[in-house]
Amino acid sequence: MDTKSNDNNLIKNVTFLGYADAKEADDPFKAAYEVAQLLAKAGYTIINGGGPGVMKASTMGAKDAGGKAIGVTFFPKDIPEFEGRDQTNKVDELIIVDTYLERTLKLLELGQTYIIFNGGTGTISEFGMAWGLARLYFGHHKPLILYGNFWQEIIFAFTKGMYIRAEERQVFKIVDKPEGVITAINHFEKLLDSKNHDHEHTIFSI
Repeated sequence: MDTKSNDNNLIKNVTFLGYADAKEADDPFKAAYEVAQLLAKAGYTIINGGGPGVMKASTMGAKDAGGKAIGVTFFPKDIPEFEGRDQTNKVDELIIVDTYLERTLKLLELGQTYIIFNGGTGTISEFGMAWGLARLYFGHHKPLILYGNFWQEIIFAFTKGMYIRAEERQVFKIVDKPEGVITAINHFEKLLDSKNHDHEHTIFSI
């Protein structure tokens, strides 16, 4: 399912999470495109929700760099506010599940790290689940990359008002440039590699 030439790399698939309503002129869209393009050039496979906005941007960036994008979607009958499948998001492979929750879990399952851009309540819920799982599986976890300096204020608010454990600060990095994503992935890979675990079946299981 991945296109990385080096099978020894622990992180191969990168899940993109962010604002579904972002347009091509919006900062989250442009950032997701640039990051996906850079990652695809480096051989990573891009995972997204098969919809518009940041999801479509990540597919476009991957494809323009000759890389691969995988989408995960479902076709609901009673969720009028769900952004749905964007047919212009030309993923190479489309995985169809039954519910929104299954879609979220599949996105978290397929990626070995998550890049989370600015977004709305859907992005907040995905961030919360990814962060919570990273804490529960700490030491065997999937790291988060929070894209944009606005995350500094959000994390500060959490640490000021909530009960945030020390290890919960270690499972993510905040970056504000595409190149920072590559640096963060390399950093996380070194940490994961130092654990000497069965990475395919232990560290990256949900």
